[in-house]
Amino acid sequence: MNKRVLDPCCGSRMFWFDRKNPDVVFGDRRSESITVTDHSHGNPTGQRTLHIEPDVMMDFRDMPYPDKSFKLVSFDPPHLVRAGPKSWLAAKYGKLGKDWREDIRRGFEECFRVLDDDGVLVFKWNETQVKISELLTLTPVQPLFGHPTGRKGLTHWYVFMKPKGGEHD
Repeated sequence: MNKRVLDPCCGSRMFWFDRKNPDVVFGDRRSESITVTDHSHGNPTGQRTLHIEPDVMMDFRDMPYPDKSFKLVSFDPPHLVRAGPKSWLAAKYGKLGKDWREDIRRGFEECFRVLDDDGVLVFKWNETQVKISELLTLTPVQPLFGHPTGRKGLTHWYVFMKPKGGEHD
């Protein structure tokens, strides 16, 4: 494999400028098209279709790649613990399971495992339901820097660098 970037929770690839970037492996555990009710932003039909079309079907807790396979990992896991069965947000972002803390912890471990030495992990989280401070206790590496975004500052972006020396090989 000669791709340098992994997005193991790509969803609809919504924040990618180039949704077909040939240097990225887009992965997700879902592959589906979902039509849901959405009256936001003056949507005249009242419906929206979301397409989740990963290159590779994968679970971010157990990725099918050898250690040190990527230079960059973009980790944007599901962040909702409560959402209705027909929720637009759950369709768009996914929903966490009952054991979500362990899932996220394993996801961080896997992201660092597949990162090469000095590789970079970009982590995105919306803290509407789970605070970022709680999430940061689940990762073995501390972020280098981060920034809240959005109207209410609830979406957080953090950048990590995998340490040298085999601590997370």
